[in-house]
Amino acid sequence: MALSMPAIMKTTAARLSALYLLLFAICAVLLVFYMTSLSARMLTGQTQETINDEVLGLARAYQRGGLPLLVRVVEQRSRQPGANLYLIADTNGQILTGNVQSLEPGVLEAEGWTTEPFSYRRFGEGELERQRNPVADPNEPSQSEVQVEGEKGHNAIALVLRLPNQMIMLVGRDLGEPERFRAVIRRALMLALGMMALGGFLIWFFVGRAALKRIDSVSEASRRIMGGDLSGRLPVTGAGDEFDRLSENLNSMLARIATLNEGLKQVSDNIAHDLKTPLTRLRNRAEATLSGKHSATDYRQALEGTIAESDQLIKTFNAILMISRLEAGYSSESTSRVDLAASVRDVVELYEPVAEEAGVTLETSVQDAFAVEGNRELIGQALSNIVDNAIKYSTDSTAKPTVRVALDRVGREIRLSVTDNGQGIPDDADRARATERFVRLEKSRSQPGSGLGLSLAKAIMTFHNGRLDLLPTDPGLSVVMSFPEREDR
Repeated sequence: MALSMPAIMKTTAARLSALYLLLFAICAVLLVFYMTSLSARMLTGQTQETINDEVLGLARAYQRGGLPLLVRVVEQRSRQPGANLYLIADTNGQILTGNVQSLEPGVLEAEGWTTEPFSYRRFGEGELERQRNPVADPNEPSQSEVQVEGEKGHNAIALVLRLPNQMIMLVGRDLGEPERFRAVIRRALMLALGMMALGGFLIWFFVGRAALKRIDSVSEASRRIMGGDLSGRLPVTGAGDEFDRLSENLNSMLARIATLNEGLKQVSDNIAHDLKTPLTRLRNRAEATLSGKHSATDYRQALEGTIAESDQLIKTFNAILMISRLEAGYSSESTSRVDLAASVRDVVELYEPVAEEAGVTLETSVQDAFAVEGNRELIGQALSNIVDNAIKYSTDSTAKPTVRVALDRVGREIRLSVTDNGQGIPDDADRARATERFVRLEKSRSQPGSGLGLSLAKAIMTFHNGRLDLLPTDPGLSVVMSFPEREDR
């Protein structure tokens, strides 16, 4: 989706990029001025230090030989190449000797350091200029003379001193080299600023455009999801950046929501279909009781049957509510350290009379005491449901019916298995369906129950970050509860 520039500037990414560029430009400009000012101060300081050294040398010459020696030293140094300036003038400011031909007016009037750089022309530059640019009219002033009178030539700073005889000495240094150095620094910094600004803009343009495209794709996927298509997922490019991590988390959340919605739909359908029969039976019984004349004993039996049916319905609704809460990850059940060996002993002790009455041998195999983090009551309820199913469905075994409860460790898992030698569930699809709500396989229709036992056990294992597996044996079925091992074991 192409966006216009006003639309792009409304995005957070574009605003942050523009703010970054603005702050960067301000900092870069301040850096340019700071570096230029710093280099100017450093060069000025070095220049003044050089001038002071020259003044000290001339002062020693004046002390040794007076004015004649000072003039000879000034003339000697004036003829040497370099950026230093030397000048001796009379009390009226008329230049007597040195390498300076003319000065900006007012320079020699104040003693001490010149407050501002002044313009000057070196000795001989005017003649050289006249040779290069001869004038047609001898009475017309030359270009060099005009420049001397008005325009600026070279720039320099100097120290002006009054000699004891009121003559004036000037020692200075040309600023051409420092000014060229400052210009180079300024140009380099400005070029670097321009290159960095251009690079920042190009990075913003290409990276920001890619980010906007990804945001558009996320928005499009979000619109589809809001339209009711929970199967839609946010795009993941595999780059591993913030967008991918956000998309992965949102996709996990959508998958969880889809699972919960599907579970809610299944619960609604199951309640509508599977609870209709007991409610109809309850109503028919009450209607049959009221349709004729019966004794008090008959009415009492009918009420007792109604209460029993109601209790069974309440248990079913409680189981559905518990499964929904556990699958949603919301439960008020507290967790603590649970000894699985103790839970096995308690459940086996509870079901030994039931197994003996059904003619089933109930065995245990506990190799060691294993502890997990969980809820003792929930684990006991899940194990009870599985043992109860195993006892009921092992009675059709051709051999001696046997149920074996085992506890051991496999890798980094603690496995609690309940194995029977009945007919089992040989079909893979049937084993997958057996843990769904209200699902009762064809051969289990004759057995009492609501089809919620394994569903509740699976929800309990999900609550404990474990899993419930139904594995075929020859013969029979093995239901395995796998718990993650405690880290602090």
